[in-house]
Amino acid sequence: MDAPNLLNPERRMLLAMQRAGASTVWSLGEVLAACEWTDQAVAVGAGHGLQNHDLVAVEETVLREVHLDVEGERAVAQGLLEHRLWTWILQQDSPSMQALQQAFERHEAGPGVGLLKQLGVALEGGVFSATDADAVTASIAERMAFLNSLPASLEALDEAMVAHFRSRKHLVQTLERTERSWSITPAGASIPADRLVEQHVIADITPELLQTDAWKEAAYRRFDVTLEAATPRTGRSHPMQALIERIRTVFLEMGFSELVDDYVQTAGWNMDALFIPQDHPAREMQDTFYLDEPAVLPLEPSLMETWKAIHEHGGDTGSRGWGGTYSTDVSQRPLLRTHTTVNTVQYLARHPNEACRVFSVDRVFRKEAIDRTHLPEFHQIEGIIVEEGANLQMLVTTLKTFYAKMGYPEVRVRPAYFPYTEPSLEIEVKWRGKWLELGGAGIFRPEVTEPLGITSPVLAWGMGLERLAMLVLGLDDIRQLYVSDLEWLRNQPIL
Repeated sequence: MDAPNLLNPERRMLLAMQRAGASTVWSLGEVLAACEWTDQAVAVGAGHGLQNHDLVAVEETVLREVHLDVEGERAVAQGLLEHRLWTWILQQDSPSMQALQQAFERHEAGPGVGLLKQLGVALEGGVFSATDADAVTASIAERMAFLNSLPASLEALDEAMVAHFRSRKHLVQTLERTERSWSITPAGASIPADRLVEQHVIADITPELLQTDAWKEAAYRRFDVTLEAATPRTGRSHPMQALIERIRTVFLEMGFSELVDDYVQTAGWNMDALFIPQDHPAREMQDTFYLDEPAVLPLEPSLMETWKAIHEHGGDTGSRGWGGTYSTDVSQRPLLRTHTTVNTVQYLARHPNEACRVFSVDRVFRKEAIDRTHLPEFHQIEGIIVEEGANLQMLVTTLKTFYAKMGYPEVRVRPAYFPYTEPSLEIEVKWRGKWLELGGAGIFRPEVTEPLGITSPVLAWGMGLERLAMLVLGLDDIRQLYVSDLEWLRNQPIL
């Protein structure tokens, strides 16, 4: 029998299998050793090609194994949380909850006590006790032994123990791997060995090849042009970037100009200029990223004096202000901007007497815990109109036009409260039969505009880009937007 159109790796693998005999079953390691390969992909690819020609038979076995995850590796090195807490309790004469909270971090003490209670440890009068301390010790030892036995086949492990650790975050993970073995078929054994000699095969016709007569004697790789071709994978924009470009197009169509500015700002421009009181919770370190270097970003003393008057007693605006004492040191603290309005208000301060329509789609930063609806770094969309005679009706009409162009023709607004706008509105759009809040809007208060010399009304609205992206793409977890999952990205609609 003549050798079919085989590639060199396929020739080498089939020849090695012929020499070993028809009854031999080959593992991956044996194929690699016999063929002098180091790359598993070469062996698997050669075996797949030979299988397509019915020259070898392939046996595949899917193995499921339980491995340690990140927290599991830490537990093996340092001990499970319940193990460390129980060891500490056994070493104390009077193990109290108060003493435990001092010995362990808050994020460990609470969950750890819950785990110990499940094992039979009681907390009475603020003191830990156990009716059967040996049973608690034995249960914890079993859990540690289980982790130390990993990785192991899922079928060989205790189901209850696997279920327990799966219910706890990042301790174990189940992985699947495929083991393959190959055996030669009668068709493969019948091919003469001299037909399996490796040769230099040309797969691409190049100009250099045709410059001499060498092409006449060359061997060429044959291709079956009747086979169905794979779907071509072409480049495309990330859904977030595509949505940003769509929003930019809508704003530009409406006569707006884009505003881009720095991430690092002062608390003065970020908060004080927008009439946000200096004791507002959003200023706390658990909510805002403050910078250590530089420690101070100087501001004009006259500007801070104006803000001081506004905040303490309202200045000349007719407002009562917030009362209390205004600190210029707080104003000059550098931070990562918490909204893009900080840049908009600086633009307005530089052009107080000019009518304008500006927008921004840019990053902002807040010290949020990462979960399905929050990120510490995200994008904010903002639009501003400064124009003599601008009023609430103009704002609502502009909002409805913007969202209609974005594909949401049904828009409604509701009264709301924001520190730097009055009146203030919340924007809702109808999506799949339900009203969903997408952002806020309003007219800047006199406490914001008058200190900057702005005499015309300032209409403003904004929303989070990620929230809109989740709506457009039908997601329920914001983190999916930033996961490098190529298959998911390929399947997203073109925006």
